[in-house]
Amino acid sequence: MAIIGGRAHTIEHVKEIVALGYPFAEICLYDPDKVMEEMKDFIEIKQNNGIYYLAHYPNEGSPSDPDILRKKYLPKMKKLIDFSAELNIKKGTIHYWMDKRWAKPSLINDKLEILEELVQYATSQDVIICIENLSEQYDSFKTAIDMIPDLRITLDIGHGQLLSNENTSFDFIKYLINKINHVHVHDNFGGTSVKDDLHLPLGEGKVDYPKIFTMLKDKGYDSTITMEVKPNDMPKTKKRIERYI
Repeated sequence: MAIIGGRAHTIEHVKEIVALGYPFAEICLYDPDKVMEEMKDFIEIKQNNGIYYLAHYPNEGSPSDPDILRKKYLPKMKKLIDFSAELNIKKGTIHYWMDKRWAKPSLINDKLEILEELVQYATSQDVIICIENLSEQYDSFKTAIDMIPDLRITLDIGHGQLLSNENTSFDFIKYLINKINHVHVHDNFGGTSVKDDLHLPLGEGKVDYPKIFTMLKDKGYDSTITMEVKPNDMPKTKKRIERYI
């Protein structure tokens, strides 16, 4: 049975998710200095309420510059993974652009080396790294999945509706279901830009969640699902998820 939790962009969001009774919050671990300041609050909320955390890590900053990724992104990520281990976080989602339709093969090769080191470090800290689909279709992740056995996927169903005539989730589920370890849900009307990534409650956009969740269920998916909507929109979104699965 899949486990449903909520995305928390702030400490206040974590408290709202606790009040709503969800078992986990997917928290933003973006900046090591800020995380250090918030550690006491995260620990206190976790201990007092029995909630657990998943991590949502920062954007790359310079996705097309391997040198900057090595010198800035990778060290920052290692610090954030250390904080994750302190919070007993077992799973974290990364944004790591790998779309082979636009990224040159040489860039992808360089990024794969960095990603491999990142995943190896996380594995040593008992943290599973899940790469989230942004613009990518399933085949853009296949090389990384084949090369890095411990890498997993966060299937963002809302993102799958963007830059595609058919939601790309269907192919991710068809070809890479064994590597999908986490799912993000939110709704939109499709589109071709960041502004179209609306993060609406389920049922308020055009994403075919009934069909996608039926496929996930039929394939045996039973891991975590994060509602990437505002806390006020989570109860009705959770009801729709439960109805679909």
